[in-house]
Amino acid sequence: MKQEYIENIYAGWLAKIIGIRLGAPIEGWTYEKIKNTYGDLRDYPVDYHEFAADDDSNGPLFFLRALEEGRHGFDLEAQDVAEALLNYAPFEHGFFWWGGYGISTEHTAYLNLRNGIPAPMSGSIEQNGHATAEQIGGQIFIDTWGLVTPGNPDLAAKYAEKAASVTHGGNGIYGGIFVAVCISYAFEEKDIRKIIEKGLSYIPKDCEYARVVRAVMAFYDEHPKNWRECFRYIYENFGYDKYPGNCHIIPNIAVMILGLLYGEGDFSNTLNITNMCGWDTDCNVGNVATIMGVRNGLAGIDYDKWRKPINDFLACSSVVGSMNIMDIPYGAAYIAKLAYAVAGEEMPEPWKTITEERINSCHFEYPGSTHAIRVRTESFGNARTGYETAVMNTDESAASGQRSLKVLAKMVTGGDAVFAYRKTYYQPEDFHDSRYDPCFSPLIYPGQTLHASVCIPEYSQDALISLYVRDAHTGKIYESERTAVKKGEWNTFSFEIPSLEEALLDEMGVCSHIMGTHTEVFDYVVLLDDLYADGNPDYTLDFSAETTEVWPGLHREISQMTKLKGLMYLEDGQLHLSCSDFAEAYTGRHDWKDYGAEFTFTPLTGEHHMVNVRVQGAIRSYAFGLLPDGKAALLKNDNGYRVLTEKTFDWKCGEEYTVKITVKENALKAEIGDCVLEIRDEEHPYLRGSVGVSMMKGSHDKYRRIKITKE
Repeated sequence: MKQEYIENIYAGWLAKIIGIRLGAPIEGWTYEKIKNTYGDLRDYPVDYHEFAADDDSNGPLFFLRALEEGRHGFDLEAQDVAEALLNYAPFEHGFFWWGGYGISTEHTAYLNLRNGIPAPMSGSIEQNGHATAEQIGGQIFIDTWGLVTPGNPDLAAKYAEKAASVTHGGNGIYGGIFVAVCISYAFEEKDIRKIIEKGLSYIPKDCEYARVVRAVMAFYDEHPKNWRECFRYIYENFGYDKYPGNCHIIPNIAVMILGLLYGEGDFSNTLNITNMCGWDTDCNVGNVATIMGVRNGLAGIDYDKWRKPINDFLACSSVVGSMNIMDIPYGAAYIAKLAYAVAGEEMPEPWKTITEERINSCHFEYPGSTHAIRVRTESFGNARTGYETAVMNTDESAASGQRSLKVLAKMVTGGDAVFAYRKTYYQPEDFHDSRYDPCFSPLIYPGQTLHASVCIPEYSQDALISLYVRDAHTGKIYESERTAVKKGEWNTFSFEIPSLEEALLDEMGVCSHIMGTHTEVFDYVVLLDDLYADGNPDYTLDFSAETTEVWPGLHREISQMTKLKGLMYLEDGQLHLSCSDFAEAYTGRHDWKDYGAEFTFTPLTGEHHMVNVRVQGAIRSYAFGLLPDGKAALLKNDNGYRVLTEKTFDWKCGEEYTVKITVKENALKAEIGDCVLEIRDEEHPYLRGSVGVSMMKGSHDKYRRIKITKE
């Protein structure tokens, strides 16, 4: 693989997020409504302070994980993608549109899968009919299959066909193949017409999808100057009234081809023209943006116009809360790592070290990347407002690799503190809205170790440097020793976060304590590199300190928790979870390895009460359970729970129990009272994962605390 593919993958993924954000506020609008409201729309219609999750980014990121987590490895099968869908999508909330069986294509396929209809039958015309199977989802979730196969359209087509068939059939699959091939081919080919032709070469020549694409191309050839004339032609011949369902793929691919052709190779023009046509704007603009991002590279994407408002941040709404706070470089690095693995090649440095050892780090190696870093200043402990701060990616100097982040705070004085930080937890007030119901678990926990490299340039003011985290519950700052550094030199710091109870860490970063008198005014600059956290946690989650987070509409969450299914609420300082059939909720990081988890809980009703470790999602985890007939058991969830080992334990509803589960490599040990259960899982063991609580068959539990310890 060519090394420049790494940067172009980032450009493509970044462009996808730009396109989604550009189209989201006017999704479903008509051309006339957009024209009457905005006139000639050339920028983001809404200035989001944070853009919440979107289905168009959820699907591509989480379905792609089938390549490393599926049962067939890189020889991908449709059922591998189906299990990624089952594993990462919450049950009928978040992630994508849950419009009902036979109404929402993805909802229909999801319920088919949950009820034993395997992929690809789950998304087929035979199972669901033409109208449901040929909606737009076959192509809007497909971009990453082109990004992970750069310059290899044959493999892109193969992967896209498998992925799209989980939820779609017919033209729904052809659209997925077409878009993935165009993205893959754009790594090598810059001619838009040739990119489109390449995509068409992988689908049936006589299908409706190909017929409409060629019709729009022919119209462009005869009328190459006015895209509005072309849209009128599309509206009259291939509009929504001609195809059944809520969001058929055919009218929308016609608009995408219009944008690609009339945009004439310019990134901004292509996105804006596509957006102004209306219909499924976030989907259409997201797809063409990925193609154009790969084709044009980072240099073709206007930084101030498109990139700066996003600041590399991406919220998701999977069931795994620690994966829902993401930066765009993480997604790009994950895709690039898989791309090299699929190609059977080793990544060059520094990317090999980044992706293998600290893929979640803020490394700033992508030109212009910021990793969602923010800056604020405080004067003698009080927050300051109205002072200018900025972050800028730079090649001026770096601790590792070639690039770092320049942090600027203007007009600071001696005694001020400048915080450069990454938010590690988000709450409802951080967001503009509640698109697709995001929910979060923190990225960092007490007991872990925070790392960063810092350099104060020669031209900046002296400062004492410390690493810090902040507890959202109390607002308290926990920081390392404040250290003087020699200007012009890089210094690497580590800070072991103290063990805490009742904490929710929502910031991690570097604090600069400005030296000098407070009568002096400075423009302060510091360079930041390789900010990340590692190690296992040591903390107690006491539910008496947690809160109900109230989002717009009916969206409610419990802080630090993400729910798969069930009724979850706080009462008398404890977390309650109940169900009619099954319920589960999770917290912690998805990449924890060996640890101890101590759960204090009370079974209230029913006969199936469980707590979980090594949670990797909705269909992959281990559990300890109090089960019928006075049994205690260790179970494994492999798309369904099965007992690994069990013993007699005389438990009763209404009594509080504490169980400690230890996981080390492939060994599990559970201790409750004088009952000890042990097992070593030799069959595809889960070696990483978070913690959770679960139940089945009408049970109801309450939980007082969860304590996590290093083992």
